[in-house]
Amino acid sequence: MGESILILGGVRSGKTRLAERLASEKPPVAFVATATRDRNDTDMTARIDRHRHRRPADWTTFETPRELESVIANQSASFGAILIDCVTLWISNLMLGMDGGAALDDDAILFMVETSARSARVAGPARVVWVSNEVGSGGVASNALARRFADLQGLANQMLAAEADAVHLCVAGIPMRLK
Repeated sequence: MGESILILGGVRSGKTRLAERLASEKPPVAFVATATRDRNDTDMTARIDRHRHRRPADWTTFETPRELESVIANQSASFGAILIDCVTLWISNLMLGMDGGAALDDDAILFMVETSARSARVAGPARVVWVSNEVGSGGVASNALARRFADLQGLANQMLAAEADAVHLCVAGIPMRLK
């Protein structure tokens, strides 16, 4: 039985650094990147490069914008820890049909979250560390797509938290254990 840890926080809250520390306690580490490079988005490219340079050289990186369940299931027996960064971009990729896949409806996305969360618990002995943005602290968005995203993100976080052995919230670089 694997271990599942969810780390929540806002942008630049310290959640990835905490996730990296927790994953590094269980080598070897697989880093699952859900971000996709877009040559027209220099800011995202810079963010990806910063994260990549910060990771230890002996970590194995999987660039997986959509199919998390299969990576977890196929790699859990080979790694001590699998760090997934991040659920927020994964949900965006599924919603918008990024990386050549079809845009999915809410039920299909939540089904993928549920099966991936369960896979993390039963696929093997690895510690799976999920990084996700906490979007529930803001107001209700004025457009339908933003509201849909916030609702899906909130529900995904609830599903992951329910399956997780531990849940942390990072605020201003300070982690707080919630569960």
